[in-house]
Amino acid sequence: MARTVIIEEHGGPEVLKIVDRDVGEPAPGEIRIRHQACGLNFIDCYQRSGLYPMQLPHALGMEAAGVIEAVGDGVTHLSVGDRAAYAAALSGAYTEARVMPAAQVCKLPDGISAEEGAAMMLKGLTVQYLFHRTTPLRAGDTILFHAAAGGVGLIACQWARSEGLRLIGTAGSDEKCALALEHGADACINYATEDWPVRVRELTDGKGVDVVMDSIGKSTFGGSLDSLKPLGMMISFGNASGAVEAFNLGILAQKGCLKVTRPTLFAHIADPAVCREMAAMLFGKVLSGDVKIRIGQRFPLEQVADAHRALEARSTTGQTVLTL
Repeated sequence: MARTVIIEEHGGPEVLKIVDRDVGEPAPGEIRIRHQACGLNFIDCYQRSGLYPMQLPHALGMEAAGVIEAVGDGVTHLSVGDRAAYAAALSGAYTEARVMPAAQVCKLPDGISAEEGAAMMLKGLTVQYLFHRTTPLRAGDTILFHAAAGGVGLIACQWARSEGLRLIGTAGSDEKCALALEHGADACINYATEDWPVRVRELTDGKGVDVVMDSIGKSTFGGSLDSLKPLGMMISFGNASGAVEAFNLGILAQKGCLKVTRPTLFAHIADPAVCREMAAMLFGKVLSGDVKIRIGQRFPLEQVADAHRALEARSTTGQTVLTL
């Protein structure tokens, strides 16, 4: 049996329940993993609220780290006793142990703790595809990155610095801006006190940025388009403020032949070999010291509702983990 967080209806954090569930044995292509820590992400809130509807009842959580307890037939990249971490499309990571497909589970190198592994997989692999699999980036390019002091943002700030990219961040307080700057942002704009699209133009001598990476969604989409230079790329990869509303595609031509994409991590890691290649690059960034995983908040599994409230209130910095 394993304590597991589930929802039986969509709603606020109050719908999160902890139940005991049978774990079972892995079938071919599966593993059983005993978790040591679980990561939290905005997608968990989207699934809980119903923005991303799920068949109910359903377990929540997309990333975790722990130790492999059993391996099904056909699994060759993992062995019993291996330390491992994952981000996986099949939710259910908020649990003490689970049986799951092995395809996206990666062996965790020595030198990276279980808490770091749980905190970094979904967010770090997201940064990897934003910087290396979405649009060509060259040293000297300028990126506007929203929520630069969040879990994805702090990794992105460091990743950009390690590759000679100029990252302009936005955040909701002076303290969060300072944190982004500390982690490698070239500049950070407090959107609570500044007209951030105007400030972006000032910081780029009126030219705009090459790429916007926007996980906020509805409230920032228009300003993000206004911050791009002609032929720039808008990467909308999240909906923290709500889903982006429908808009006239002709606006992209009017603003300088802009490009827009809406990627998801799970499309990128669907191929297990690609997933492990992406993870190897992420692990390399962390082991080299180019990227440090900052865990800003820890909640015991029993306080998962409080963790969701903190995440949705944007009162967190860096990564948040559930401890077991």
